[in-house]
Amino acid sequence: MNRSIGSIVVYGLIGLAVFGLVTSLFTDTIGLLKSLFITLLIGAAIFGLVYFFFLRRRTPNELRKYRKAVKQSKQKYKNQQSNNGTNSSTVIRHTTSAKKAVTRPLKPTKRDASHLRVIEGNKHKKKNRASL
Repeated sequence: MNRSIGSIVVYGLIGLAVFGLVTSLFTDTIGLLKSLFITLLIGAAIFGLVYFFFLRRRTPNELRKYRKAVKQSKQKYKNQQSNNGTNSSTVIRHTTSAKKAVTRPLKPTKRDASHLRVIEGNKHKKKNRASL
């Protein structure tokens, strides 16, 4: 019930706005154009101020984080694709002579998860459950 009343009110306001715009267009075209132009200028000025003080500082940092994430994702999936074609336990490397082939095991790369950190706690202490 509330939803239908709210939608009727919104449609009524939109209808009145369209009616006012059309009558203003026919009665005072220059005044309508001036008011629209001034409204656009004020809106652009407000947007420029908001962008200058708030959005400009935030965008490069988020863009830098996004680019770093894309780079990490590309490296991850590139390694998975290259490992699919070869045996993951050994890699055959050709030396200068065409007759010898040296087989070496792949070393797993040790990477730290930069988003994880260790929180030191008191794990060696046991709780005294009798006091609880």
